[in-house]
Amino acid sequence: MAQQSKPRSNTALPRRVSRQSAVRMSRALLGKAKRPIARKEDIFRIKTLGLEWDIGVMVYEPASGRVTRGADGKKAGFFLLHGGNGDFKSVEPLALLLAERFGYRVVSMTFPGRLYFPHRSRDWPGDTISADGTARMPIWKRGEVITPDQYRLVHETSLRDRYGTRTLARAKRGTMFYHRMAAWPAAFEDGMLAACRRHFPEGEYSVYAHGHSTGGAFTAILSQRLPNMAGQTEVETAPIGEINRLKHAWSGSLGKIKGFDKGAVGKDGLEDPFTDLYLRTWRDRARYAGPEALGKEGPQALMRLPALMEDVLESWQTERLRPQFKAEFLITHNIRGSLTKAAQAAARRLKLSKAESAALVERFLDYGRYLRGPNARPVPPVLFVNSCYSRDNSEEVFNEVVLPQLASLDPRPKTRMVIVDASSHLYTEPDGANLPLGMAPVAAQLFDTAVRGGFFVA
Repeated sequence: MAQQSKPRSNTALPRRVSRQSAVRMSRALLGKAKRPIARKEDIFRIKTLGLEWDIGVMVYEPASGRVTRGADGKKAGFFLLHGGNGDFKSVEPLALLLAERFGYRVVSMTFPGRLYFPHRSRDWPGDTISADGTARMPIWKRGEVITPDQYRLVHETSLRDRYGTRTLARAKRGTMFYHRMAAWPAAFEDGMLAACRRHFPEGEYSVYAHGHSTGGAFTAILSQRLPNMAGQTEVETAPIGEINRLKHAWSGSLGKIKGFDKGAVGKDGLEDPFTDLYLRTWRDRARYAGPEALGKEGPQALMRLPALMEDVLESWQTERLRPQFKAEFLITHNIRGSLTKAAQAAARRLKLSKAESAALVERFLDYGRYLRGPNARPVPPVLFVNSCYSRDNSEEVFNEVVLPQLASLDPRPKTRMVIVDASSHLYTEPDGANLPLGMAPVAAQLFDTAVRGGFFVA
């Protein structure tokens, strides 16, 4: 018999968690007895837009089979997506907390192309850019290799102040790399839906989805396409592309100008073509380390810049074991031109009719925006948990942009934001001796309170 929970009042959700409270919550949860769990990998193949794709998920659940139920009486399942640099291992600390301490079934999906199939450890060898000028490439299908003759490396500096010099692998037209880069958005959608249908049967499970950073734009997509999705439980997330684009514009120079002009969005934003795979380097760690040090220490942090850079370069030696390449900007930044061209390229390969091509373009454009109209599934409730030191998810930008944009939807979804006075955007990393898993335990506790306390029940 599955474990039944008594509903609690959702007023237990705070607006803010002090560092002292975060330490107390973390100690309490980490001191809680662990349930024995079963952990298994599920790799399955789907066919999308005429191509085969291998999708990998990790499943964590109580070994007893007794899965905790939410306030709606159904078994509660968490669907997790990592951020733009990682794979399932990036969010495994949260997955284990939810399964071991609370008894939930958790399915953690790796983005299409990000799982390193050749080695059972799933760790990627070498670095993203090799000394010989070749690049680390996605593996969208086991046994398929994207060779160096299918791309050329491009160095882009238009956003150097934010990203440093960005290295991009640009697909050559007509290659398999080109075709994959055009079609992967649809494979991502189909992969998420297939994973949830395999492990969270409709009628038996309610699904709560979390996407870290980049992953949040995709759990937002899922929220209107999965019938048994009950809500989003997001920590340090990116909202759906159309809102994320506004968020980044506000956070930059436009947000400081009186009378913020939404029409100006894009003038200082990413406009990557669909053919470009961004190869991450130590620079991506540095662009977070700087603002986070500033927030915690003030301008004095610049006086120890050499030490900060040593920490950045040292951490990269571990971080490069994760995929560290990215193609998702066209969705997370709602780059409509690139989405359109990707769909058109896929349509040409498939020799679709004019009407079919137009329909595919609309499908791709919908990935960057919420579905609207009488037939659209309403956006379910969203719980946001953010660090007060976050570079991308400040309290101000959520109050000024993200939450008002969600409130403008019809019907208006239920939302709640909790600010934690600790941790950082990389929320599972240690924050001093008292927070060995950052704010992941705090987020897990808040998620459990919301699921069993009735926050997601209308």
